[in-house]
Amino acid sequence: MRYEYDAVVVGSGPNGLGAAITLAEHGCSVLVLEAHEQLGGGARTAELTLPGFAHDVCSAIHPMAALSPLFRHLALDKLGLQWVEPMAALAHPLDDGRVMLLKRSVDETADSLERDGSAYRNRVGPMVTDTQRLFQDLFKPLGWPQHPRALARFGWATMQSAQALVKRWFDDAPAKALFGGCAAHSFLPLDAPFSSAIGLALLLAGHATGWPCAKNGSRAITNALAEHLLSLGAHVRTNHRVTQWSDLPNARAILFDTSPQALMRIAADRLPTSYKEQLSRFRAAPGVFKIDWALDGPIPWQANACLQAATVHLGGTFNEIAASEAATNRGLHSERPFVLVAQQSLFDPTRAPSGKHTGWAYCHVPRSSTKDMTSAVERQVERFAPGFRDRILARHTLTTAELFAYNENYEGGDITGGANDFRQMFARPTLNLVAYATPLRGVYLCSSSTPPGGGVHGMCGYHAARLALRQVFGKRIGLDAQR
Repeated sequence: MRYEYDAVVVGSGPNGLGAAITLAEHGCSVLVLEAHEQLGGGARTAELTLPGFAHDVCSAIHPMAALSPLFRHLALDKLGLQWVEPMAALAHPLDDGRVMLLKRSVDETADSLERDGSAYRNRVGPMVTDTQRLFQDLFKPLGWPQHPRALARFGWATMQSAQALVKRWFDDAPAKALFGGCAAHSFLPLDAPFSSAIGLALLLAGHATGWPCAKNGSRAITNALAEHLLSLGAHVRTNHRVTQWSDLPNARAILFDTSPQALMRIAADRLPTSYKEQLSRFRAAPGVFKIDWALDGPIPWQANACLQAATVHLGGTFNEIAASEAATNRGLHSERPFVLVAQQSLFDPTRAPSGKHTGWAYCHVPRSSTKDMTSAVERQVERFAPGFRDRILARHTLTTAELFAYNENYEGGDITGGANDFRQMFARPTLNLVAYATPLRGVYLCSSSTPPGGGVHGMCGYHAARLALRQVFGKRIGLDAQR
């Protein structure tokens, strides 16, 4: 058979571009196919509200990108990517005016936790020194760890639920709430096993690299990746939607930066029934309802400390956050949802006209929800920032259906690539000892539905490409070898 390319990558999110770059760096001719007019998947920026207001369409804050071994290898800063790090990674206000701040310094963070400050230093502090080593293993598929001691310490702490962890570690509301907001990024009920894992990982990332945003928006990450990819001689084809196998050029390897459901639709008549049954059992996470605001000024937080962070968690106490996440996972809409807010324009003036600001927020909703959560989200912001609604010049909302129409990886509004429950932490998307591979020779899945999961880091794509290089092209590579 005559091949048009060595490899074709379907989808141009960070994982798709990471896969394409890895293949192209090792001599493969590569074509990236993207259904959208712009590259980027979940890392795009657009004027969604008014002219001059740049809003991140999906991902906005990037702790995993700053830690990504692939992005560090690529030295994206030399390609124009500039990270903007606020004074604090995260602010979490309570109704009584207290604010918890996650800062690079463990001591400064502990100072905002009052009586639990010592417990935080004792529990989290020792792990911070191992963060870089720990993430080398967390960014890998299941296998023998490079740093077993760091991974064991982390794993022992996170085998339990977030609810059990805060009960064991902390006594008072501030520390419990800070951890609860981080753990809610898992989209799991906070009493579920391993619901503490993502929360602790995010805390450690905050101490290691902060929670930065990209200057000029998330599109800057995509632009840097795309520039490097094109410099390697790869090809990109936009406005090319792949709906069936015949939409693909002939290639020795095909990598899908798509959901498992999209792979099944495209390769329906090629995949074995048993494998399709396994994929059909892959569990999705709840969806999100997203709002972007054009604002006449900064969000008027009642607690000024919230102005130190680009990310603000709104949900009050741990118990309130837990109730919101439990309701969502039961298929209900919380009247007081946990809301994630980003205010990048406070630290990146390229996001809005002079004197104006942007706001970015979402809350978790049941999968495929059709409910407009605008009022509920804005009530939560107003609760901690009285007068917020008076500063809204325009808003743009995305329901779960609109998110799916925008990006077909977001099945049912799931932006994280599948549930982060116990089984799917280790078997993603199937219980397959060779992650990323499918039963079809030369066909791989490289989206966030594979290890290490959601986030802007490109490592799913890197690992899938590495497997393709070994199985199809007979090349064994690692990031150390790439240098």
